[in-house]
Amino acid sequence: MTHFSSTEHTAVASAVASAAVQLTDAERQPCEVWTRVMGYHRPVASFNVGKQGEHHERQFFNESHCCG
Repeated sequence: MTHFSSTEHTAVASAVASAAVQLTDAERQPCEVWTRVMGYHRPVASFNVGKQGEHHERQFFNESHCCG
């Protein structure tokens, strides 16, 4: 049993249909990545080169890998 309205079902169906669309690199637009820094959110693109490097070197914590 689902809890979607008929409008949501239509939106999901159209999203599935559009999932087959393939874009070329020229048609794509960059995704802006934001991160939390010192209690507020900032776009990573506004970081200086050193901080951007540190951001790319981050290793994310995954509890299922450490405990078990």
